[in-house]
Amino acid sequence: MKQKFNYYFQKVKLLVALVLMAFSVQTNAQELFKLSGKVTDGTTPLPGASILIKGTTNGVASDFEGNFTISLKKGTYTIVVNAISQPKEVIVNLNKNTFITIDMADSFINLEEVLVSAVRVKGSSPVTHSNVTKKDLEKRNLGQDIPVLLNYLPSVTSSSDAGAGVGYTYIRVRGSDASRINVTLNGIPYNDTESQGTFWVNLGDFTSSTQSLQLQRGVGTSTNGSGAFGASLNLLTDAISENPYGQLSTAFGSYNTQKHTIKFSTGKINDHIEIAGRFSKIDSDGYIDRAFSDLKSYFLQGSYIDDNTLIKVITFGNEEKTYQAWYGLSAEELKEDRKQNPYTYDNETDNYWQDHYQLHWNEKLNEKWSTNLGLNYTKGKGYFEQYKEESAVSKYNNIVEATSTDWYGTPATDLIVRRWLDNHFYVLNFNANYKNKEYEVISGISASNYKGDHFGEVIWAKQFAENASIRDRYYFSDATKNEFSIYSKASFKLNENLSALVDLQERFVNYKTDGLTSDRNTLEIDKSYSFFNPKLGLTFKINNLNSIYTSFARANREPNRDDFKNGDDVKNETLYDFELGWRLSNNTISLNTNMYYMFYKNQLIQTGGLNDVGEYLRENVEDSYRLGLEIDANIKLSNMLSISPNITLSSNKIKNFILERDGTSKNIGTTNISFSPNLIAGNSINYQPTKNVSVNILSKIVGEQYLSNTDTEASKLDSYFTTDLNLAYEIEPKSIFKSITLSALVNNIFNKEYVDRGYTYLDYWSEPGNSFEVQGYYPQATRNFLVGATFKF
Repeated sequence: MKQKFNYYFQKVKLLVALVLMAFSVQTNAQELFKLSGKVTDGTTPLPGASILIKGTTNGVASDFEGNFTISLKKGTYTIVVNAISQPKEVIVNLNKNTFITIDMADSFINLEEVLVSAVRVKGSSPVTHSNVTKKDLEKRNLGQDIPVLLNYLPSVTSSSDAGAGVGYTYIRVRGSDASRINVTLNGIPYNDTESQGTFWVNLGDFTSSTQSLQLQRGVGTSTNGSGAFGASLNLLTDAISENPYGQLSTAFGSYNTQKHTIKFSTGKINDHIEIAGRFSKIDSDGYIDRAFSDLKSYFLQGSYIDDNTLIKVITFGNEEKTYQAWYGLSAEELKEDRKQNPYTYDNETDNYWQDHYQLHWNEKLNEKWSTNLGLNYTKGKGYFEQYKEESAVSKYNNIVEATSTDWYGTPATDLIVRRWLDNHFYVLNFNANYKNKEYEVISGISASNYKGDHFGEVIWAKQFAENASIRDRYYFSDATKNEFSIYSKASFKLNENLSALVDLQERFVNYKTDGLTSDRNTLEIDKSYSFFNPKLGLTFKINNLNSIYTSFARANREPNRDDFKNGDDVKNETLYDFELGWRLSNNTISLNTNMYYMFYKNQLIQTGGLNDVGEYLRENVEDSYRLGLEIDANIKLSNMLSISPNITLSSNKIKNFILERDGTSKNIGTTNISFSPNLIAGNSINYQPTKNVSVNILSKIVGEQYLSNTDTEASKLDSYFTTDLNLAYEIEPKSIFKSITLSALVNNIFNKEYVDRGYTYLDYWSEPGNSFEVQGYYPQATRNFLVGATFKF
């Protein structure tokens, strides 16, 4: 019996050994593949995200750069990613070593982001856009305005009156000027209601209080305020700081430029309350003679936050004084001395005060519902002072008496005037957001009321009239503008690879003004508009690395105050925007390619001429278009070196341009749209040998452009190429300061003399091809520098 038992026991041992051997052979035959990837929040790496294989306990966490690696057998897996957000599932068919990028931007319910969720788009949306983070802005934040800091984004050009990026600065996107770029601050419209322009001079050092911004090119998504005809730019102000801090920043540079900033935060008090603020002072003499800027600004916020509620009370404002440089230089003056300023009166200055008060209440009702309420009041008041020599006394309502005659023989005198603006702006925004795994819907309303007075005073004259008093008003007009918009936008999955965006907006506008212009012409306007603005888009995910998108959008805009001043037959304009794009992202390259066709009806195109306060005149053209190709990329060449090139190639045309001159009309055929270069390209070479040192070389090419719409050689502006060098070094001391960051910026390192903007009256006063010209140019600074230090404690 014992022998039989031993016999069977040996057989069993042999069978078990054979089974184990077979299992081992089979296991070794199943090769393990490496699944690696990067978790991001848009373009920002997302550390600490949980990556789990669904149905198992197998998982890892992303590192500081958002990277992760996990080894798996061949097969199809569902990857579940968590990052303080709704979980995101990604299906991976693994039959080789594979790299994937997982963008969690679409999955967050972030109470800070709810502030701008109604006007921003997610990374996978069928809208052409660029995101810029606080880290990106801090590298070059040495006193220059936001348009200058955004100069290297695709299709963007920037300029400044004073030539050095401080004071009155301007931005264009796809050839469209700032009056056609919708700007919002925390979702609140910022564009001036009447002119529709954006005056960055009233946002001194606002970069230091900006958490992030998004630039949408083309029509983009529905937003609050005036319609986006070239782009929309929305800024989100500083997020709540978990910990208390203090920060001192100072910078010095060419043309006596100085920037001094103090920032602070209490951090979360009792885990719920934070108080933070900033005070800034920026001074610059400007590249142009006497084109100085004196900017004082502040930003204060008090916040309450818990798991479901964020309440922010924010106030910010600015006091600016700038010496006039908006008239530019003639060709002769430019050749003689490109830094000269034709103004000679010592107080030819612009003076303006603007204060904003915002209340935001964001509520997360549950995992699917959130709401946002935004209230705003803006108070603005200011004037520009101007000396007028031998000005006709008929313009001043009998306040002054003639002491001479002008060159027409009209009774005239010398005098000094101040032309004032005094305005109030109220805004109410509300939206509700519903979101689940399959779709997201945001619906909301925006209502605003503007009240503004325009008036002029004579503060000095050679001879006042007998019954006149100093500061008597020689003209006055008041204006009111009411806007109301209602919108709903839905993004949803049609299947695993195809998603859609539907965005519908109805906007109602009423504008009234009554009184006299500064030339004492009657200005009576009472216009109402109703605009329906639909937007549709599709995104197709080819695989985890590639996607394509397409969209169509229609937008409408009303004329501005100056358009009505120039003629009462001005029409509103309509834009049809078609976009087609491809996005690629892997561990070495992020690539965005986009084609656009923007077709306009009755586009209000700049003629090239200026009005009496330096703003460009506009006129309707029946048919015009912009056709372009945009490519931008971020290429990682090594762990220390990367490049970020972009290029825009475009054709910007007016069909059958009708030139009206001397009472006659002439069709001169298809011409180029003014201020619309066919080539805009940029590049950033980024070298970071250690985590504390960064070197950036930034280059910009802008092709030829015309100052008028007649294609005359006399109005052609030459192409230009500039290069900047940006250095930063962070020190981490062991006491007193948490960090000290030293930074330097050398602008235009090759010392190029160039002009990036100008004006002309060739559309009015000379036949095409005639050498006669009345025009001006805005020279920009040659080589100049800024150096700064930021102390954090």
